[in-house]
Amino acid sequence: MAGGNRPIETFDDFWLFYLREHAKPQTRALHYAGTGLAVICLLAAITLRDSWMALGALVAGYGPAWVAHFFVEKNRPATFTHPLWSLASDFRMAFRWVCGRIGDDLERAGAIERR
Repeated sequence: MAGGNRPIETFDDFWLFYLREHAKPQTRALHYAGTGLAVICLLAAITLRDSWMALGALVAGYGPAWVAHFFVEKNRPATFTHPLWSLASDFRMAFRWVCGRIGDDLERAGAIERR
């Protein structure tokens, strides 16, 4: 649900929901690490033509993210209900963080950084 009892119908609705599900800085940090490792594994898979590295990208990307959700944020990964939007949001969140703009998005989503 996007907010209240409204269903998620658009990517923008999902993006704001996604950010609220990643309110803790530790959760986002584990996601950034996983995303970075996944990209490195994918590049290695392409360069080395190694399908095991592609599998490694899945483990590297999802492993830290799921640890963050289950043990830090204590919620259910959005990947389970919206896999493609979740993947796109993960890369968007990492990109916005690298650009120094994630704070603006968190504020718009009402994602208060809980400690």
